[in-house]
Amino acid sequence: MNEEQIKLRVQKRIVLISGLILVGKFAAYFVTNSVGVLTDAMESIVNVVAGLISLYCLSWGSKPNDKEHPYGHGKIELISASVEGILISVAGGMIIYEAIKRLLVPAEVGKLDVGIIIVAVSGVLNYLMGYYSIRTGKKYGSMALVAGGKHLQSDTYSTIGLVAGLLVLYFTGLAWIDSALALIFGTIIIVTGVSILKNTISGLLDTADDKLLGELADLLNENREPEWVDIHNTKVIKSGNNIHIDCDLTVPWYYTVSEGHKSGEKLKNVLRGRYSDKVQLTLHLDPCDIFASPKCSGCIFEKCKYRKSPMITPEKISLSSFTLNESEISDK
Repeated sequence: MNEEQIKLRVQKRIVLISGLILVGKFAAYFVTNSVGVLTDAMESIVNVVAGLISLYCLSWGSKPNDKEHPYGHGKIELISASVEGILISVAGGMIIYEAIKRLLVPAEVGKLDVGIIIVAVSGVLNYLMGYYSIRTGKKYGSMALVAGGKHLQSDTYSTIGLVAGLLVLYFTGLAWIDSALALIFGTIIIVTGVSILKNTISGLLDTADDKLLGELADLLNENREPEWVDIHNTKVIKSGNNIHIDCDLTVPWYYTVSEGHKSGEKLKNVLRGRYSDKVQLTLHLDPCDIFASPKCSGCIFEKCKYRKSPMITPEKISLSSFTLNESEISDK
């Protein structure tokens, strides 16, 4: 079973269990007539709908590259996470509306003991599903699974508070506590939705991932070949669990095309050794004499026949130098 099939299997399980939880929560609402319990039930609708969208997106995103989609279909996972963020925010707004309405027009709440048990059990199940989804998502680079898992776990945290509040309501009988709980957790749900949207928008806009760039710089430093004078102008795009890297490799100016190609293949092999077939590299070769200031003082290539000055301090591949273009390097 490949990675895409594993992600689909995980999401199918989450959708199935979320559907069962949805039925249980609405049963609890009809039994208790608690707007606090309705809060949890309405968010479960979002869980199921978002889960179905994620399932479709994961299925679509697993398709291989083609002529129309040379970078693959993985970006659709970000669209899935964005839709989930929007749905969560809308659900939070609806919950706050219901809470205010119930605060102005109180209604009798009953059989809270049954409702509390159902809500508590569903909260535990949501947490376990969220943990499973996040772990799988991080392992296989799926933004959709990570976003879905965080949503499920945030649902659990709100459920803990909801259960505590329902217990207070059960023992005190203060009706306003029910509406207050819905207001609090409706706000929490909106914050969660906005947070998911913020992360997915960054992915859709291909915002630079400094963590990944730093990881790449460390990897290349650890496996650096002497003739890799410099690596710069690096750009990374993530599409699902695929990583597309575009960078410039500086080699000794007198290298033949064949020698430069071999150096590039070494770089490609290092990346594939870490990321297997998930990485796609587009490489541009630069001769070391292209820069206004010679790089000899930081060059570790001892076999160079045309060194203009001795090496003083080896120049490491850092996050800052890794992303510089030629004009920025020349201005330094």
